[in-house]
Amino acid sequence: MKRSYMPPLVAGLAIATLAASSSAAAQTVLRASHQFPGGQGDVRDEMVQLMAERVADADVGLEVEVYPGQSLFKAREQWAALSRGRLDITALPLDYASGRHPEFSATLMPGLVRNHEHAQRLNDSEFMGMIKDVIQEGGARVLADAWLAGGFASSDRCITSPDTVEGQNFRAAGPAFEEMLEAAGASITSMPSSDIYTAMQTGVLDAANTSSMSFVSYRIYEQVECLTEPGEHALWFMYEPILIAEQSWQKLDEAQQQALMEAGQDAEEFFAEQAAGLDQQMVDVFEENGVEVVSMSEEDYNAWLEIAKQSAYKNFAENVPDGQALIDAALAVD
Repeated sequence: MKRSYMPPLVAGLAIATLAASSSAAAQTVLRASHQFPGGQGDVRDEMVQLMAERVADADVGLEVEVYPGQSLFKAREQWAALSRGRLDITALPLDYASGRHPEFSATLMPGLVRNHEHAQRLNDSEFMGMIKDVIQEGGARVLADAWLAGGFASSDRCITSPDTVEGQNFRAAGPAFEEMLEAAGASITSMPSSDIYTAMQTGVLDAANTSSMSFVSYRIYEQVECLTEPGEHALWFMYEPILIAEQSWQKLDEAQQQALMEAGQDAEEFFAEQAAGLDQQMVDVFEENGVEVVSMSEEDYNAWLEIAKQSAYKNFAENVPDGQALIDAALAVD
């Protein structure tokens, strides 16, 4: 029987091509989506990009493709897509999913987190264990923790004591802050932080609260007259973790799971180093753009907290499964 002859060089190229093809076929690709501007210094985008780099360096047949700026899913669509396995990874303000899981509103409860150090201690607490149980039951798991401080900004007047919000049309980020602000006399319009700029530009909003990073990334300083920084009395802290769909997680082998967990730890440590500086960065950017910057006094803070306890805290405890237990667990963390 006649055999065809293949020159050694051609045979080598064929083997290499076959190996490359096999390697490409074995590569698992995960899609990561978030709402924040990409490549513009937003720490949440940088966390996800860092994870993608670390996973690639691990060389375990895994790739993370990052889709910033709502280029894959809109902000409010990400939790549903994740929990159903249509999206693999997201960096998500968790309270955005409180319509499906009302327990998540505890992660944006006025005054429940006092400062960045307190937020770090919460990460390993019973409170966060309860929240992460709900995340897992909902079809996802946490790869990296992140708590961002935030403040208030207005095109009308500076926001300090509760009476200063009366009559202003406000974006408040989640149900707990909405309830508190309504109790103080504000009108509420709900939207993701990515829509604040346009809403202020068109007069739909007079004021908003959001994270220090979002105030900068979305250039809110172009639309407001006064900023209330977090300062020593920060009412606003929001949990914005990096999550992976449980369906996606279960499809990975052990080496790939380990690479993702290590990448998540690197991203979390990176964020912890940046967190406190984000607030000062916001203050600097707003002042450079001619915006007045003020702080709440302890008296202002306590007045707000009293309103929150009679509105947001009370409603959460009465209407959310384990609501009071979640509040108590958070308050137990010194």
